[in-house]
Amino acid sequence: MVDPLSGLFMAVAGAVIAAVAVYGIGYTLHGSSYGPASRGVQTVLPLFALTLILVPAASSVSTFLLLWKLMALTSLLLVLAEHQERASVRVAGLWYAVLTHLGLVLLLAGLALFAARAGGENFEVLRAGAQGISPVARGLVFVLCAAAFTSKAGAVPLHAWLPRAHPEAPSPVSALMSAAMVNLGIYGVVRVGFDLLGGGPAWWWLVLMGVGGLSAVYGILQAAMASDLKRLLAYSTSENMGLVLIGVGAAGLFKTYGDTKLAALALAAALLHVVNHAAFKALLFCAAGSVLRATGLRDLDALGGLRSRMPVTAGLFALAALGAVALPPGNGFISEWLLLQSLIHGLEVPGVAVAVVLPLAVALIALSAGIAAVVFVEALGVGFFARPRSKAATEAREAPPWMLAGMGLLAAGCVGLALAPGVLDAGLGRAVAAVGLPGSGMVGGSGPTMRLDSISASLSPLWVVAALTAVLALATGLPRLYGRKRRRNAKLWDCGGGAPSPRMAYTATSFAEPLQRVFDDVLAPEQDVDVTHARESAYLVERVRFSRRVPDRIEHRLYEPVLAALARTEQRARRLAVGSVHLYLGYGFFGLVVLLLVLAVGW
Repeated sequence: MVDPLSGLFMAVAGAVIAAVAVYGIGYTLHGSSYGPASRGVQTVLPLFALTLILVPAASSVSTFLLLWKLMALTSLLLVLAEHQERASVRVAGLWYAVLTHLGLVLLLAGLALFAARAGGENFEVLRAGAQGISPVARGLVFVLCAAAFTSKAGAVPLHAWLPRAHPEAPSPVSALMSAAMVNLGIYGVVRVGFDLLGGGPAWWWLVLMGVGGLSAVYGILQAAMASDLKRLLAYSTSENMGLVLIGVGAAGLFKTYGDTKLAALALAAALLHVVNHAAFKALLFCAAGSVLRATGLRDLDALGGLRSRMPVTAGLFALAALGAVALPPGNGFISEWLLLQSLIHGLEVPGVAVAVVLPLAVALIALSAGIAAVVFVEALGVGFFARPRSKAATEAREAPPWMLAGMGLLAAGCVGLALAPGVLDAGLGRAVAAVGLPGSGMVGGSGPTMRLDSISASLSPLWVVAALTAVLALATGLPRLYGRKRRRNAKLWDCGGGAPSPRMAYTATSFAEPLQRVFDDVLAPEQDVDVTHARESAYLVERVRFSRRVPDRIEHRLYEPVLAALARTEQRARRLAVGSVHLYLGYGFFGLVVLLLVLAVGW
C-alpha cells in the first residue's frame, strides 16, 4: 500500500538511486571497483536499492520486518565489500552488524507487542486498535520502535555504526546509505508515532526532541574534529537527522497541545529537510568518492590543491556544502528556516514544557548551523583550496564524465530545491495529511514566494539569491573598477622567509583546534607525549613524539565498558563448554525443568 507519506520517501529514494546509478557507471568503468568481491557487490547493490523503495510500501508488520531485515543484510554485505583489503572495514562491519541487529530486535519487540494488543498485524488493524491499548503499552511500543528507528537514522546515542560504516563502504554505497537509507528511520518514527499510534503524550515528543538536539550538536562537533573526509560527512548526517527529529518531535508536541496547523508546519519542515538532505548529502559523498578515486586518500591533512586539479568536483562539492550549512542560496536554508519559524511561533502554545524546550531547540539549531559552517569551510579550505600536501594530491585528475554526470543530476536537484521549493507544496501537504494533520493551506507557494498560511511569514528564495548575487557583484566589481588605475604590482615583503610551504599552512586538525578548546569538556580530547632519550645520557633527548586524538566520547564511555563486560562474560562462559556430552545433556535437562516450572506457575 502506497499513501502520500510512503510515496514521498519512495520518490526521494528513487531520485537518489537514479543519480547514484549514473555516477556508479563511471565509478566502475574508470579504475574504481568494489574490492575483490566486485561482482557480488554489483549483484547485491540493486537488491539494496530495491529494499530502499519497498520498505515504505509495506502495510503489515511481517512485510515491513522482512524488508527491513533484507535492507540491513544487503547494506551489511555492501559495507564489507573491501574487507579483504583493510582491517578497518571488518571492524566497521562488525559494529554495523551488531547495532543494526540490536535495532531489529527492538523493532521486532515493539511491533510484536503492538500487533498482539491490537489483535492483528495489518496496518489498518493497528490503526483501529491503537486507541484501545493501555497507555503503558502504547508508551512501550513507541519507545522500542523509536529507539530502533533513530538508530537507523544515526541519532545519538545509537549512532556508533554510522561514522564507521559510511566511510568504509564504497562511495556509491555511502551515498545511498546516507541520503536514502537513514531517511527510513525518520519514516518509521512518523509512520508509527503519528499514523499507527495516532500521536501520544507530550513526553514522547520531548524525548524525541532531546535525542534530535543531542544528535545535531554532538554530530556536528564530531564532524568538526574529523580529518577523514567521509567520516566528516557521516557525522554531518547525524547532525541533519537530529534536526529532522527536532521537527518531528515539535510536530508531535504541538499536536498534543491541540495546535494542528503548527504541527503540520513543523512536520512539513522536517520532511522538506529530509528531501534537501538527500540531495546535498548524496552529492557530497559522490564528490568525496571522486576525490578518493583520484588520490586514493580520505585524509584532509594529506589533500589540498584540488580546486585547480578537479575544478568541476570542487565546484559541485562547494554547492552541496552550501546546502549543508543552511545558508542562502543553499537548498538546506529553506527547510531550516521553516523549522525555525514553526519553533518560534510555537512559543504561543500554552504549556511549561513548550516554553522551556522550544527556545532551547532554537538555540541548538543555531549552534549546529554555526559549527556546520566551520566544518565545511574546513573541508573546502583544507581539502580543495590549500596547497597539495602529498604526491597523490598533486597528481589528481578530474573525475570521468559518467561520474560528473551523476553529480550533475544531484547538483541540479540542489539548485531546483534552493530556488523553487514551492514545487513540493502539494506533495508535502498530502504527506502531512496522510498522518492526520491539516495538509491544505499550511504552506502556500505563489510564484517565487513561499507563504505560510498558518503564520504571518513569507520568503522568496529566488529574490534572496538575486539580492546575494547583486551584493557579491558590487562587492567584487566596485574595488576592481575604482582601483584599476591606482593599482600597481609589487613584490610582497616576506621578512626573509621565502615562499610558504604546505607544511606552514593550516591542516584540518589545526583549523579545528580553537573550536575543540571551546568544547573541551564535551569532547574530552586525549593527548600523549612520548620522549625518547639518547643512549648516551638521560639528559639528552633524541626524539619527542606528540599525539592528540578526539575520540567519540559516547562510544568511549558507553560502548567500551559494555563491550568489556561482554568480553569478561564470554570468558567465563567458556568454562561451561568443556566438551562433555553428558554435561551438555544435563544443561538441556536443567533448562527443560526450569521452563516447565515457569509454565506451571504461570498457568
